[in-house]
Order: sequence, then C-alpha cells, then structure tokens
Amino acid sequence: MAEVLLEGQNLTKHYPVTKGLLQKTVGWVRAIDGISFTVEQGRTLSLVGESGAGKTTTAKMILLLEKLTSGKILYKGEDLSKFSAARIKSQYRPNVQSVQQNPWSSMNPRMRVRDIVGEPLVVNTKMTKQEIREKVLEILDDVGLKAEHASLYPHEFSGGQRQRIAVARALALNPNMVVLDEPVSALDVSIRAQIMNLLKDLQEQHNLSYLVIAHNLATVRYMSHTVAIMYLGEIVEYGEAEEIFQNPLHPYTKALISASVLVLPEDETEEIQQIILKGEMPSPLNPPPGCRFHTRCNEASAQCSEAVPEMRRVKENHQVKCHHYV
Repeated sequence: MAEVLLEGQNLTKHYPVTKGLLQKTVGWVRAIDGISFTVEQGRTLSLVGESGAGKTTTAKMILLLEKLTSGKILYKGEDLSKFSAARIKSQYRPNVQSVQQNPWSSMNPRMRVRDIVGEPLVVNTKMTKQEIREKVLEILDDVGLKAEHASLYPHEFSGGQRQRIAVARALALNPNMVVLDEPVSALDVSIRAQIMNLLKDLQEQHNLSYLVIAHNLATVRYMSHTVAIMYLGEIVEYGEAEEIFQNPLHPYTKALISASVLVLPEDETEEIQQIILKGEMPSPLNPPPGCRFHTRCNEASAQCSEAVPEMRRVKENHQVKCHHYV
C-alpha cells in the first residue's frame, strides 16, 4: 500500500449568512459537512459531483485558501493546524501546488513564460538567475515545450500550450502533490487526451500525487486511482476507481455514470439504462433531513427522509453512504 501523503479528517466548512446593518448571522451555508479522504503518494484521488457539491471548496481548504470550520488536515501524518506560519510557508505550500481550470486567465498576460514559470523559484528559493533560467528550460522540456517558448507571452500560445505552461509553473518547486481543478474542461476535446497523458507521464516520472476536481467521468476514469463521489457537501461513495465504475452502489453514482456513456471502454458493450434525476440539488443553506439525496432518488424509502445514513464499508476498497447497504 502506498504511503499516505495527505489526509482529510471530518472536514467541515460552513459560511455564515448575515442580515441587516449589524450583520447578524441568520443561518449557515453548509458547503462541506464532515468529509474524510486520503491522498496517497504517487496516486490520484478525484472528487466528482455536480456544481455545488463542494469539490472546489474542498480544494481551497487543502490549498489553505479557506479556513476549516472543523476537522483536521494531516500532511505526512502531522496536523497542519500545529504548523507555524513559517513552517507552512517553507514545508507545505511549496509541496502542494495547483493548476487552475482556465489556462486563459490563470497567468499574467504581461509576463513572459520564463518569468511565469520561474516566479515560484524567485520567491521561494535562493537560486541564482542562471540557475533559475536553466531550471525553467528543464521544466518546459518536461511538459513538451521548447526553449524558444520561454521568451514568448501567454497570448502567443494555444489553450493546450497554456495549460502546459500552467503545469510547468506548478512543478517549478518540485512539489509532491498537485491540485488539479478541472484541468482539461476548458480545452478543446482534441487536445484533452494530450494533457491527460502529460499529467499521467509526469506523475510517473516525479511520483506526484494528484487531487483532481472534475465532473467529466471519462477524465476521472482515465486518470484516477481512487474516487470520491460528492453530493451537497458530503461524500456519498468512496473507493478504488475501477471498482466504483464497474460496481456503482449509491443511486447518485449510478445516475452520474448512466448519463456519461463516454466512460465505457470499447469491450464493455452492454447498454446502461439512463437514470433521470428529479429536480435540482437542494440549497446547502437548508439541506433536506435524513439522506440529502432522498429528494431526487428513485430508490428512496421512508427511512431515507428521516435518518441520516452512515458511511458503510461494503468491501475493503469500497464505501457507500446509503441505507440500502447494511
């Protein structure tokens, strides 16, 4: 079993809803409600779900862009809340980098590529200008770009090339984990596979861990070792990627897979009956009682609207939060 690099324990993030001149708190948006997961060294965990499920909020907590309401983030077995600011800056932030969804807006259009990729080295290391220049060229070569690209500006590149630049910038400090927020969704279909293959190759070369935020199940199945299916701030199914795709247990997971025929390999010729969900995801300001999915679930019983289901381990590598599995 791979070494656990990062672990989320019962992570919760609630945002206050205020009203009036005195900003009195009148409610809470329960964006994340007690989720737990692990990211192993050299492996990929994907968080999957509709918009509003809590995927991006989870990523922001991991990147320390949002403070936890409660819970713990463990990095190499140590609680991050016990880290000093100096230790966060020197040991955590350089090792946990991110690649944003949109390659068109995630970099300064007035900076040349060599400065974009080299900026983390200038800020976080004591390398000389010559050492930084050599390191930048080395990283650009790793992501499939040429030395002459270093002197160009972002607008001179295609979307796929810009995403390669974003990946290069994330790799500048030799991190051991990269958070990928919808890394290929803004790209043309024809070049998505190129970027996914690049990311997998880099993972193998550098033993990188990935936390992938995604809604496209074809991307998830191709890149992931482990998958967490999220709904309204909770993880409803969690386990090895192939196990979940071949044997989905939660009604929400079944609906997602049935709506994404692209996830089926060519040798899986059996047809999947599409499951149409009722209505829309409820508001996290006022989530339904019991199982949060029961208002849209075709398999819901009376128990589902009354009792909150527990996360149950069905197999060693497969957990589900549903009353139908005891």
